[in-house]
Amino acid sequence: MRYCKSQARLSAALTTVVVVGAALLAAFLELAEPKAIRSTLSDSPTAANPIAPVVSSDIQLCQALGPAAPYPIWSVDSAAGRGCGEVGWDSRGCGNWQSYAQGEYVGHARLPHVPEYRLRVGDRLAMYYLRTREVLRHPYELQVGDVIYVESLTAGGGGPTAANPNDAITSSDALSRQVIIQPDGTITVPLLGQVRAAGLSIPALREHLETSYRKYYRVPAITVTALEVDTRLRDLLDTVDARGAIAGGQQIQVNITPAGRINLPGIGSVYIQGLTVAEAKMEIDSRYAATIPGVRVTPDLLERAQRFVYVLGEVETPGQFELTGPTTVMQAIALAGGWQVGANLRQVVVFRRGDDWRLLATMVDVRGALYARRPVPADEIWLNDSDIVLIPKNPIQMADEVVEQVFTRGLYSAVPLEVIWGQGFATVTSILAQ
Repeated sequence: MRYCKSQARLSAALTTVVVVGAALLAAFLELAEPKAIRSTLSDSPTAANPIAPVVSSDIQLCQALGPAAPYPIWSVDSAAGRGCGEVGWDSRGCGNWQSYAQGEYVGHARLPHVPEYRLRVGDRLAMYYLRTREVLRHPYELQVGDVIYVESLTAGGGGPTAANPNDAITSSDALSRQVIIQPDGTITVPLLGQVRAAGLSIPALREHLETSYRKYYRVPAITVTALEVDTRLRDLLDTVDARGAIAGGQQIQVNITPAGRINLPGIGSVYIQGLTVAEAKMEIDSRYAATIPGVRVTPDLLERAQRFVYVLGEVETPGQFELTGPTTVMQAIALAGGWQVGANLRQVVVFRRGDDWRLLATMVDVRGALYARRPVPADEIWLNDSDIVLIPKNPIQMADEVVEQVFTRGLYSAVPLEVIWGQGFATVTSILAQ
Protein backbone atom coordinates (compact mmCIF):
# COMPACT_ATOMS: atom_id res chain seq x y z
CA MET A 1 0.00 0.00 0.00
CA ARG A 2 2.79 2.39 0.95
CA TYR A 3 4.56 1.47 -2.34
CA CYS A 4 1.48 2.33 -4.40
CA LYS A 5 1.11 5.70 -2.71
CA SER A 6 4.78 6.48 -3.35
CA GLN A 7 4.37 5.55 -7.01
CA ALA A 8 1.32 7.79 -7.31
CA ARG A 9 3.12 10.76 -5.73
CA LEU A 10 6.13 10.21 -8.02
CA SER A 11 3.90 10.06 -11.09
CA ALA A 12 2.14 13.26 -10.08
CA ALA A 13 5.45 15.02 -9.49
CA LEU A 14 6.78 13.93 -12.87
CA THR A 15 3.61 15.15 -14.56
CA THR A 16 3.93 18.51 -12.83
CA VAL A 17 7.57 18.81 -13.91
CA VAL A 18 6.69 18.02 -17.53
CA VAL A 19 3.84 20.54 -17.58
CA VAL A 20 5.96 23.29 -16.01
CA GLY A 21 8.87 22.50 -18.37
CA ALA A 22 6.61 22.72 -21.40
CA ALA A 23 5.22 26.05 -20.21
CA LEU A 24 8.69 27.44 -19.61
CA LEU A 25 9.85 26.27 -23.04
CA ALA A 26 6.86 27.89 -24.72
CA ALA A 27 7.49 31.13 -22.85
CA PHE A 28 11.18 31.07 -23.82
CA LEU A 29 10.38 30.50 -27.48
CA GLU A 30 7.84 33.31 -27.35
CA LEU A 31 10.47 35.69 -25.95
CA ALA A 32 13.27 34.51 -28.21
CA GLU A 33 11.25 34.98 -31.39
CA PRO A 34 11.53 38.65 -32.45
CA LYS A 35 8.27 40.49 -32.69
CA ALA A 36 9.10 41.64 -36.17
CA ILE A 37 9.55 38.07 -37.39
CA ARG A 38 6.12 37.10 -36.07
CA SER A 39 4.60 39.86 -38.17
CA THR A 40 3.68 38.97 -41.71
CA LEU A 41 5.09 40.85 -44.66
CA SER A 42 1.64 41.45 -45.96
CA ASP A 43 0.82 43.78 -43.06
CA SER A 44 -0.24 47.17 -44.31
CA PRO A 45 1.42 50.30 -42.89
CA THR A 46 -0.10 51.58 -39.68
CA ALA A 47 0.63 54.35 -37.25
CA ALA A 48 2.59 51.93 -35.07
CA ASN A 49 4.41 50.46 -38.05
CA PRO A 50 4.57 53.15 -40.80
CA ILE A 51 7.22 51.35 -42.86
CA ALA A 52 5.65 47.90 -43.06
CA PRO A 53 6.21 46.60 -46.59
CA VAL A 54 3.35 45.83 -48.92
CA VAL A 55 3.79 42.69 -50.98
CA SER A 56 1.84 42.20 -54.16
CA SER A 57 -0.65 39.36 -54.11
CA ASP A 58 0.74 38.19 -57.46
CA ILE A 59 4.04 37.28 -55.83
CA GLN A 60 4.19 34.52 -53.28
CA LEU A 61 6.60 34.67 -50.38
CA CYS A 62 9.89 32.88 -50.98
CA GLN A 63 9.18 32.89 -54.68
CA ALA A 64 12.34 33.10 -56.81
CA LEU A 65 12.06 35.77 -59.51
CA GLY A 66 14.87 34.28 -61.57
CA PRO A 67 18.48 33.14 -61.24
CA ALA A 68 19.84 36.68 -61.43
CA ALA A 69 16.87 38.82 -60.48
CA PRO A 70 17.62 41.27 -57.63
CA TYR A 71 14.64 42.08 -55.44
CA PRO A 72 14.20 43.73 -52.02
CA ILE A 73 14.59 41.66 -48.89
CA TRP A 74 12.91 42.27 -45.55
CA SER A 75 15.65 43.72 -43.33
CA VAL A 76 16.70 46.30 -40.74
CA ASP A 77 19.12 49.10 -41.55
CA SER A 78 21.27 50.57 -38.75
CA ALA A 79 20.99 53.97 -40.43
CA ALA A 80 17.27 54.01 -39.62
CA GLY A 81 18.12 55.31 -36.15
CA ARG A 82 19.63 58.47 -37.66
CA GLY A 83 22.12 58.67 -34.84
CA CYS A 84 19.43 58.62 -32.15
CA GLY A 85 20.16 55.17 -30.80
CA GLU A 86 19.97 51.52 -31.66
CA VAL A 87 17.03 50.27 -33.69
CA GLY A 88 15.23 46.96 -33.27
CA TRP A 89 13.31 44.51 -35.40
CA ASP A 90 10.29 46.83 -35.35
CA SER A 91 12.23 49.18 -37.66
CA ARG A 92 11.98 46.67 -40.47
CA GLY A 93 11.64 47.56 -44.10
CA CYS A 94 12.54 46.38 -47.57
CA GLY A 95 16.26 46.62 -48.24
CA ASN A 96 18.37 46.15 -51.34
CA TRP A 97 20.08 42.99 -50.14
CA GLN A 98 21.07 41.40 -53.42
CA SER A 99 21.64 43.99 -56.10
CA TYR A 100 24.22 41.64 -57.65
CA ALA A 101 22.09 38.50 -57.16
CA GLN A 102 24.37 35.43 -57.25
CA GLY A 103 27.38 37.76 -57.56
CA GLU A 104 26.89 39.30 -54.13
CA TYR A 105 30.08 37.69 -52.78
CA VAL A 106 32.25 39.67 -55.23
CA GLY A 107 30.00 42.46 -56.47
CA HIS A 108 30.34 45.21 -53.89
CA ALA A 109 33.45 47.40 -53.92
CA ARG A 110 32.59 49.06 -50.59
CA LEU A 111 34.61 51.84 -49.07
CA PRO A 112 38.37 51.40 -48.49
CA HIS A 113 39.39 50.02 -45.11
CA VAL A 114 41.29 53.22 -44.27
CA PRO A 115 41.55 56.60 -46.05
CA GLU A 116 45.33 56.24 -46.17
CA TYR A 117 47.59 53.45 -45.00
CA ARG A 118 50.31 54.36 -42.52
CA LEU A 119 53.47 52.28 -42.51
CA ARG A 120 54.29 50.43 -39.31
CA VAL A 121 56.87 48.12 -37.81
CA GLY A 122 57.14 44.81 -39.65
CA ASP A 123 55.86 46.05 -43.03
CA ARG A 124 57.88 44.84 -46.00
CA LEU A 125 58.67 47.27 -48.82
CA ALA A 126 60.25 46.98 -52.24
CA MET A 127 62.29 50.02 -53.30
CA TYR A 128 62.49 50.43 -57.09
CA TYR A 129 65.33 52.65 -58.33
CA LEU A 130 65.03 54.67 -61.53
CA ARG A 131 67.76 56.75 -63.12
CA THR A 132 66.12 60.06 -63.90
CA ARG A 133 68.58 61.53 -66.46
CA GLU A 134 67.18 64.96 -65.71
CA VAL A 135 69.10 68.19 -66.19
CA LEU A 136 70.68 69.29 -62.93
CA ARG A 137 69.83 72.74 -61.64
CA HIS A 138 73.45 73.32 -60.63
CA PRO A 139 76.78 72.45 -62.29
CA TYR A 140 77.85 68.85 -61.89
CA GLU A 141 80.49 68.37 -59.19
CA LEU A 142 83.18 65.80 -59.79
CA GLN A 143 83.20 62.75 -57.54
CA VAL A 144 85.72 60.19 -56.43
CA GLY A 145 86.10 57.61 -59.20
CA ASP A 146 85.13 59.92 -62.06
CA VAL A 147 87.37 59.76 -65.09
CA ILE A 148 88.37 63.01 -66.82
CA TYR A 149 90.74 63.93 -69.65
CA VAL A 150 93.05 66.92 -69.14
CA GLU A 151 94.77 68.31 -72.25
CA SER A 152 96.66 71.40 -73.39
CA LEU A 153 96.82 72.43 -77.04
CA THR A 154 99.93 74.60 -76.53
CA ALA A 155 101.96 72.47 -74.10
CA GLY A 156 102.28 69.46 -76.39
CA GLY A 157 100.74 66.04 -76.44
CA GLY A 158 97.49 64.90 -77.90
CA GLY A 159 94.34 63.15 -76.92
CA PRO A 160 93.07 59.64 -77.53
CA THR A 161 92.86 58.51 -81.14
CA ALA A 162 89.60 57.76 -82.90
CA ALA A 163 90.62 54.11 -83.27
CA ASN A 164 91.27 53.74 -79.53
CA PRO A 165 89.79 56.53 -77.43
CA ASN A 166 91.31 55.04 -74.25
CA ASP A 167 94.84 55.63 -75.42
CA ALA A 168 96.71 58.15 -73.28
CA ILE A 169 99.76 60.25 -74.10
CA THR A 170 102.88 58.57 -72.76
CA SER A 171 105.33 61.40 -73.35
CA SER A 172 106.76 62.53 -70.04
CA ASP A 173 106.62 66.20 -70.95
CA ALA A 174 103.02 66.15 -72.22
CA LEU A 175 100.26 67.66 -70.10
CA SER A 176 97.43 65.86 -71.86
CA ARG A 177 96.35 62.69 -70.10
CA GLN A 178 93.44 60.69 -68.74
CA VAL A 179 93.18 60.72 -64.95
CA ILE A 180 90.93 59.18 -62.30
CA ILE A 181 89.89 61.12 -59.26
CA GLN A 182 91.46 59.28 -56.35
CA PRO A 183 89.75 58.37 -53.05
CA ASP A 184 91.34 61.45 -51.47
CA GLY A 185 89.63 63.62 -54.08
CA THR A 186 92.76 64.56 -56.03
CA ILE A 187 94.24 63.98 -59.49
CA THR A 188 97.90 63.85 -60.44
CA VAL A 189 99.12 66.00 -63.36
CA PRO A 190 102.63 66.86 -64.59
CA LEU A 191 104.49 69.78 -62.95
CA LEU A 192 101.71 70.42 -60.44
CA GLY A 193 101.53 67.00 -58.81
CA GLN A 194 98.34 66.39 -56.84
CA VAL A 195 95.49 68.81 -57.48
CA ARG A 196 92.15 68.86 -55.70
CA ALA A 197 89.33 67.88 -58.09
CA ALA A 198 86.48 66.25 -56.12
CA GLY A 199 83.68 68.68 -55.33
CA LEU A 200 84.65 71.04 -58.15
CA SER A 201 82.71 71.56 -61.33
CA ILE A 202 84.51 70.99 -64.63
CA PRO A 203 84.76 74.75 -65.42
CA ALA A 204 86.11 75.40 -61.91
CA LEU A 205 88.77 72.67 -62.28
CA ARG A 206 89.76 73.93 -65.74
CA GLU A 207 90.18 77.48 -64.42
CA HIS A 208 92.23 76.22 -61.46
CA LEU A 209 94.59 74.24 -63.75
CA GLU A 210 94.83 77.15 -66.19
CA THR A 211 95.92 79.51 -63.42
CA SER A 212 98.40 77.00 -61.95
CA TYR A 213 100.08 76.24 -65.32
CA ARG A 214 100.67 79.93 -66.14
CA LYS A 215 103.81 79.67 -64.04
CA TYR A 216 105.18 77.31 -66.70
CA TYR A 217 103.38 78.26 -69.89
CA ARG A 218 102.37 81.65 -71.22
CA VAL A 219 99.10 80.32 -72.66
CA PRO A 220 98.38 76.86 -71.20
CA ALA A 221 95.01 76.54 -73.00
CA ILE A 222 93.80 73.79 -70.64
CA THR A 223 90.70 71.76 -71.50
CA VAL A 224 89.00 69.31 -69.12
CA THR A 225 86.69 66.69 -70.59
CA ALA A 226 84.54 64.33 -68.53
CA LEU A 227 84.76 60.72 -69.71
CA GLU A 228 82.99 58.86 -66.91
CA VAL A 229 80.84 60.63 -64.35
CA ASP A 230 78.12 59.85 -61.79
CA THR A 231 80.30 57.22 -60.20
CA ARG A 232 78.34 57.13 -56.97
CA LEU A 233 75.09 56.79 -58.89
CA ARG A 234 76.49 53.89 -60.90
CA ASP A 235 77.69 52.23 -57.72
CA LEU A 236 74.24 52.70 -56.16
CA LEU A 237 72.44 51.18 -59.14
CA ASP A 238 74.92 48.30 -59.20
CA THR A 239 74.15 47.66 -55.53
CA VAL A 240 70.40 47.42 -56.06
CA ASP A 241 70.63 45.59 -59.38
CA ALA A 242 68.44 42.49 -59.08
CA ARG A 243 67.97 41.76 -62.78
CA GLY A 244 69.73 38.44 -62.38
CA ALA A 245 67.60 37.46 -59.38
CA ILE A 246 64.02 36.29 -59.05
CA ALA A 247 62.70 39.74 -58.18
CA GLY A 248 64.25 41.40 -61.24
CA GLY A 249 64.85 45.07 -61.93
CA GLN A 250 66.84 47.54 -59.87
CA GLN A 251 65.30 47.11 -56.48
CA ILE A 252 65.88 46.05 -52.91
CA GLN A 253 63.42 44.76 -50.33
CA VAL A 254 63.51 46.08 -46.78
CA ASN A 255 61.59 45.54 -43.55
CA ILE A 256 60.68 48.34 -41.17
CA THR A 257 62.65 47.67 -38.01
CA PRO A 258 61.19 47.89 -34.47
CA ALA A 259 62.74 51.37 -34.35
CA GLY A 260 60.53 52.41 -37.28
CA ARG A 261 63.44 52.74 -39.71
CA ILE A 262 64.74 51.23 -42.94
CA ASN A 263 68.34 51.15 -44.17
CA LEU A 264 69.01 52.13 -47.78
CA PRO A 265 72.33 52.13 -49.66
CA GLY A 266 73.90 55.53 -50.01
CA ILE A 267 71.77 57.34 -47.41
CA GLY A 268 71.67 54.94 -44.45
CA SER A 269 68.82 54.91 -41.93
CA VAL A 270 65.52 56.60 -42.77
CA TYR A 271 62.62 56.91 -40.29
CA ILE A 272 59.31 56.11 -42.02
CA GLN A 273 57.15 54.77 -39.16
CA GLY A 274 53.68 56.31 -39.41
CA LEU A 275 54.23 57.78 -42.89
CA THR A 276 52.15 56.99 -45.94
CA VAL A 277 53.88 55.39 -48.93
CA ALA A 278 53.78 58.73 -50.76
CA GLU A 279 55.31 60.55 -47.78
CA ALA A 280 58.02 57.89 -47.49
CA LYS A 281 58.86 58.38 -51.18
CA MET A 282 59.22 62.15 -50.70
CA GLU A 283 61.53 61.64 -47.71
CA ILE A 284 63.73 59.10 -49.50
CA ASP A 285 63.94 61.11 -52.75
CA SER A 286 64.96 64.24 -50.83
CA ARG A 287 67.72 62.29 -49.07
CA TYR A 288 69.08 60.95 -52.36
CA ALA A 289 68.80 64.35 -54.08
CA ALA A 290 71.09 65.80 -51.41
CA THR A 291 73.72 63.05 -51.69
CA ILE A 292 73.39 61.12 -54.96
CA PRO A 293 71.36 63.13 -57.47
CA GLY A 294 69.97 61.53 -60.59
CA VAL A 295 67.94 58.73 -59.02
CA ARG A 296 64.31 58.38 -58.04
CA VAL A 297 62.93 55.72 -55.69
CA THR A 298 59.44 54.24 -55.82
CA PRO A 299 58.43 52.35 -52.64
CA ASP A 300 55.88 49.56 -52.96
CA LEU A 301 54.21 47.83 -50.01
CA LEU A 302 54.74 44.11 -50.56
CA GLU A 303 53.50 42.71 -47.27
CA ARG A 304 51.79 44.17 -44.26
CA ALA A 305 52.94 43.29 -40.79
CA GLN A 306 50.74 40.58 -39.32
CA ARG A 307 47.90 41.70 -37.07
CA PHE A 308 46.47 39.43 -34.40
CA VAL A 309 43.50 39.30 -32.04
CA TYR A 310 43.42 37.12 -28.93
CA VAL A 311 40.21 35.42 -27.80
CA LEU A 312 40.05 33.63 -24.46
CA GLY A 313 37.58 32.58 -21.83
CA GLU A 314 34.38 30.63 -22.47
CA VAL A 315 35.00 29.77 -26.15
CA GLU A 316 35.63 26.46 -27.87
CA THR A 317 39.19 27.15 -29.14
CA PRO A 318 40.82 30.11 -27.36
CA GLY A 319 44.02 31.44 -28.85
CA GLN A 320 45.65 33.87 -31.27
CA PHE A 321 43.97 34.62 -34.61
CA GLU A 322 45.29 36.67 -37.51
CA LEU A 323 43.32 39.73 -38.62
CA THR A 324 43.16 39.43 -42.41
CA GLY A 325 40.40 42.02 -42.76
CA PRO A 326 37.97 44.14 -40.76
CA THR A 327 36.89 42.05 -37.77
CA THR A 328 34.22 42.59 -35.11
CA VAL A 329 33.64 41.06 -31.67
CA MET A 330 31.18 38.47 -32.93
CA GLN A 331 33.50 37.56 -35.79
CA ALA A 332 36.30 37.03 -33.27
CA ILE A 333 34.05 34.72 -31.25
CA ALA A 334 33.32 32.81 -34.47
CA LEU A 335 37.07 32.50 -35.14
CA ALA A 336 37.40 30.90 -31.70
CA GLY A 337 34.76 28.28 -32.53
CA GLY A 338 31.81 29.98 -30.84
CA TRP A 339 30.87 30.41 -27.20
CA GLN A 340 30.42 27.67 -24.61
CA VAL A 341 27.46 27.00 -22.40
CA GLY A 342 27.85 29.20 -19.35
CA ALA A 343 29.49 32.13 -21.18
CA ASN A 344 28.50 35.57 -19.94
CA LEU A 345 27.80 37.24 -23.27
CA ARG A 346 26.40 40.34 -21.55
CA GLN A 347 29.82 41.34 -20.15
CA VAL A 348 32.37 40.63 -22.89
CA VAL A 349 35.54 42.61 -22.13
CA VAL A 350 37.84 43.98 -24.86
CA PHE A 351 41.33 45.05 -23.81
CA ARG A 352 43.30 47.35 -26.11
CA ARG A 353 46.66 49.13 -26.27
CA GLY A 354 46.56 52.78 -27.30
CA ASP A 355 48.95 54.45 -29.74
CA ASP A 356 51.25 55.22 -26.80
CA TRP A 357 50.88 51.62 -25.51
CA ARG A 358 48.67 52.56 -22.55
CA LEU A 359 46.05 49.96 -21.58
CA LEU A 360 42.40 50.57 -22.46
CA ALA A 361 39.32 48.41 -21.84
CA THR A 362 35.63 48.38 -22.67
CA MET A 363 32.69 46.06 -21.99
CA VAL A 364 30.11 45.08 -24.58
CA ASP A 365 26.87 43.09 -24.55
CA VAL A 366 26.50 40.79 -27.55
CA ARG A 367 24.02 38.33 -26.06
CA GLY A 368 20.99 39.92 -27.69
CA ALA A 369 22.69 39.88 -31.08
CA LEU A 370 23.89 36.28 -30.76
CA TYR A 371 20.37 35.22 -29.76
CA ALA A 372 18.85 37.15 -32.71
CA ARG A 373 17.07 39.71 -30.51
CA ARG A 374 19.08 42.78 -31.58
CA PRO A 375 19.43 43.15 -35.36
CA VAL A 376 21.96 45.99 -35.37
CA PRO A 377 23.70 45.96 -31.97
CA ALA A 378 25.77 48.97 -31.08
CA ASP A 379 28.06 46.66 -29.10
CA GLU A 380 29.28 44.98 -32.28
CA ILE A 381 32.47 47.04 -32.36
CA TRP A 382 35.50 46.78 -34.64
CA LEU A 383 38.63 45.18 -33.24
CA ASN A 384 42.15 46.55 -33.42
CA ASP A 385 45.51 44.85 -33.70
CA SER A 386 46.51 43.02 -30.48
CA ASP A 387 43.04 43.38 -28.93
CA ILE A 388 42.16 40.79 -26.28
CA VAL A 389 38.54 39.58 -26.25
CA LEU A 390 37.60 37.98 -22.93
CA ILE A 391 34.33 36.05 -22.62
CA PRO A 392 33.86 35.49 -18.85
CA LYS A 393 31.74 32.90 -17.06
CA ASN A 394 28.20 33.69 -16.00
CA PRO A 395 27.33 33.78 -12.26
CA ILE A 396 25.87 30.26 -12.32
CA GLN A 397 29.06 28.88 -13.84
CA MET A 398 31.15 30.76 -11.29
CA ALA A 399 29.06 29.37 -8.41
CA ASP A 400 29.40 25.89 -9.89
CA GLU A 401 33.17 26.31 -9.91
CA VAL A 402 33.12 27.35 -6.24
CA VAL A 403 31.13 24.25 -5.34
CA GLU A 404 33.48 22.10 -7.42
CA GLN A 405 36.64 23.54 -5.85
CA VAL A 406 35.45 23.84 -2.23
CA PHE A 407 33.28 20.79 -1.79
CA THR A 408 33.83 18.22 -4.56
CA ARG A 409 37.62 18.58 -4.83
CA GLY A 410 38.28 20.19 -1.48
CA LEU A 411 36.24 19.23 1.56
CA TYR A 412 34.70 16.03 0.23
CA SER A 413 37.99 14.70 -1.09
CA ALA A 414 39.77 15.32 2.23
CA VAL A 415 37.05 14.04 4.59
CA PRO A 416 34.71 11.14 3.77
CA LEU A 417 31.10 12.01 3.13
CA GLU A 418 29.99 9.81 6.03
CA VAL A 419 32.04 11.87 8.45
CA ILE A 420 30.54 15.14 7.25
CA TRP A 421 26.90 14.08 7.27
CA GLY A 422 27.11 11.33 9.91
CA GLN A 423 25.09 8.99 7.74
CA GLY A 424 24.99 5.54 9.37
CA PHE A 425 27.58 6.43 12.04
CA ALA A 426 27.15 7.89 15.46
CA THR A 427 30.68 9.22 15.94
CA VAL A 428 34.07 9.32 14.26
CA THR A 429 35.19 6.62 16.70
CA SER A 430 32.57 4.27 15.36
CA ILE A 431 33.84 4.92 11.79
CA LEU A 432 37.43 4.14 12.79
CA ALA A 433 36.27 1.01 14.57
CA GLN A 434 34.84 -0.46 11.37
